Amino acid sequence: MPVIHTHVSVSTTPEQREALKAAYGKAITAVPGKSEGWLMCPFEDNMPIYFGGDDSQPAAYVEVNVFGRSVPGSAWEKLTASIMAALSSTLGIPEDRTYIRYTATTDWGWNGGNF
Repeated sequence: MPVIHTHVSVSTTPEQREALKAAYGKAITAVPGKSEGWLMCPFEDNMPIYFGGDDSQPAAYVEVNVFGRSVPGSAWEKLTASIMAALSSTLGIPEDRTYIRYTATTDWGWNGGNF
């Protein structure tokens, strides 16, 4: 039950979202027990994002949520590298203008109930 929710300040095309979704599907395997089969990828583009008080350059804020009690720091490190590389190559968003927030929780609902 991973979710990678991407907020970006630039416009995206369906092809760019598909490319990011594919990259995220490969990247999520860095987290033990996670796969693209359960991955949800919401995208929000054209968001005003000020980074350091400046909105003149592209920026991104990404939220990664997974079902579980904890995730090894090394998995988050691999995921950070993969997500930032995908955003940079696909949308031209600099890594130094991207934040990623990670959350692991056992409070997760699906299909009318909770896991």
